[in-house]
Formats: sequence, structure tokens, C-alpha cells
Amino acid sequence: QVQLVESGGGSVQAGGSLTLSCVLSGGTFFDFTVGWFRQAPGKEREFVAVITRGGGNTAYADSVKGRFTISRHNAENTVYLQMNSLKPEDTAIYSCAAKLTWRLTPNRDAYDYWGQGTQVSVSS
Repeated sequence: QVQLVESGGGSVQAGGSLTLSCVLSGGTFFDFTVGWFRQAPGKEREFVAVITRGGGNTAYADSVKGRFTISRHNAENTVYLQMNSLKPEDTAIYSCAAKLTWRLTPNRDAYDYWGQGTQVSVSS
């Protein structure tokens, strides 16, 4: 049974930074493409960033390009989301998701496994 566990959320002021972690267990980590998504109150879940298995390719939502960086440490079964220059509009529950594929996909409906999410709150 594949499980994903996020951590690293919290409350920061605008301009601050946070690093989220997503640990995958129950599967061969290298084989999974992993994405980060977020959902703000009253809004649909939206794509944030994705990294392919092996870490060869990444993609970002336009709203976070240049501020967020996704990376993975295969030996630790962990994907990270480094978030800099945070804005109040980044406030949301951030969830990681995994899919057994080599493809780079921002489509949330394509993912098979999800974590429970971690709250990020940015105050102005």
C-alpha cells in the first residue's frame, strides 16, 4: 500500500520561506512521478509543481515559477518543495500526489495516491 506523508507546513509572513517534504512508502520511490497541489478555501485543488521519476524533468504553475523549487532525494524516498517569497495568495492546504509513470503531468485527476496535506498560511 503506497502512502504519502507531508510535513513542513506552517505560518509565515509575506516574503518568508518554507520547505515542504513528502515521504513515500510502500512502493519503489524511483518509479513514481510526484506532484504538489494546493487547495485554498472555496477554491478547487490546483497544480503547483511536478517532478518526474529520477528527477530528470520538472514543471511549475505560472503563479509559482521563480519562487518555488521542487526536488527529490531518491535515497530518502522524499520530494521537497522549497517555497520562497511567499505571498498571502499562497495560503492553502498543500498535498503531494504520486503516479507510476515517467510522464510529467499537471493533471490532478491522473494521480493515484495522495497524502493528507499540510497547511501553509501566509500573512501580509
